[in-house]
Amino acid sequence: MGSGSWGTTFAKMLHDAGGEAVLWGRRPEIVEAINERHENADYLPGVRLPDALRATTDPAEALAGADFVALAVPAQTLRTNLSGWVPLLPSQTVLVSLMKGVELGTTRRMSEVIREVADVPEERVAVFSGPNLAREIANGEPSAAVAACVDEEAARGLQAATMTPYFRVYTSTDVIGCELGGAVKNIVALCVGMSVGLGFGANTQAMLMTRGLAEIARLGAALGADEHTFAGLAGMGDLVASCISPLARNRTFGENLGRGMTLEQVIAVTKQTAEGVKSSEPVLELARKHNVEMPITEAVTAVLHHGMPIKEAAISLISRSPKPERYGV
Repeated sequence: MGSGSWGTTFAKMLHDAGGEAVLWGRRPEIVEAINERHENADYLPGVRLPDALRATTDPAEALAGADFVALAVPAQTLRTNLSGWVPLLPSQTVLVSLMKGVELGTTRRMSEVIREVADVPEERVAVFSGPNLAREIANGEPSAAVAACVDEEAARGLQAATMTPYFRVYTSTDVIGCELGGAVKNIVALCVGMSVGLGFGANTQAMLMTRGLAEIARLGAALGADEHTFAGLAGMGDLVASCISPLARNRTFGENLGRGMTLEQVIAVTKQTAEGVKSSEPVLELARKHNVEMPITEAVTAVLHHGMPIKEAAISLISRSPKPERYGV
């Protein structure tokens, strides 16, 4: 459900894994192009999609008989979209979150929103997360992810449905850790991008990635996640890919800000959703609720939503009081 770059790529993966998928899209012109020309030129130009991949604007057609329903809409639109789809969901389908964000106003993770809106038990909600830059996967480059669900059988089923010759999938029962890794790394990637835009080099980027991972782990520990998750694909793996790749939306968004563009200018030139921009506020709110210190998240939120100049934010981070490297967990 969602025909952006990741939703389209995920549908392609399902076909490449030997299954059948129907892709729902909001825009008729994209659906028509996928069905007739086997290409989503708006999001994955030049990528040939499987001839058997069908697309539709009718959610009932897309959802009929589905074993898995993969939700690939912008995080802040999930509640509204899913509310309209609930009556159409097959009774035993597993709902899979491909989204990496935290909801504004509620501080809920995407799996929590899904459970609340669809009124389903946690055994029917899975999370799919990792270093998953859509363009590279759509091109068949070797990649991997984690399929997480509290129900190990459901996680293994999702694993089997998505394994291809170029894409490896691992299972986990740590839904909280996989979700937090995916959501918070976007905020760290924004900060890394800002540092690149300011002209800082590899040392600064490595510092921000490492300390960003520490923030993710502190919040995860407070919410009951397994710390080992953050050393894996849904933690460090996703963080590194999002912070170093020019294909990564949040990194690019931050880089444009660091080069001197205004927030409004960057939003205007950004074609796809940079989830970290809106998730930074609810993530910081979540951290404060649980008394977790997250200085990078605080700095990014101050720049994006409270008008703090980027150079001032950089000074605030580098001039913090000295601490042991491992604290707050």
